[in-house]
Amino acid sequence: MKGKVLLIFALGIGVSIFSSTVSAHHGTAAYDTERTVTLKGTVTQWIWSNPHCILQLDVTDASNQGVHWYAETENPSSMIRRGWNKQSLKPGDQVTLTVMPVKNGNPIGRIIEVVLPNGQKLPGRSIPDVQISKPEDSPKQ
Repeated sequence: MKGKVLLIFALGIGVSIFSSTVSAHHGTAAYDTERTVTLKGTVTQWIWSNPHCILQLDVTDASNQGVHWYAETENPSSMIRRGWNKQSLKPGDQVTLTVMPVKNGNPIGRIIEVVLPNGQKLPGRSIPDVQISKPEDSPKQ
């Protein structure tokens, strides 16, 4: 009987350790949670796959230089519930993208919202306490 209790206890500890690792993977430590950046650009690739969907976007910055942005969001199952699908974005689409940028300044972010060419808004990841800035408040990227 003691052996079964010990085994169940050990399994419980193992599951707890694994669960905290999974939770840490989805943290916001790499992102600047105090601000958002709004970008207008051209979709180069929309990757619809697990564990995260990825949007690649070409943007012209304030000095007229091309910048290639990468933006992640959740897995396809979660995105379907938010109105997205595999065909939501196509290379060549002109979109407005609002992201929570990474802290190190690289052109990488977590999707907060995408506005499609027809004006439809698609929400990205739900991040508590992040306010979407107006395009005029965002740096020219």
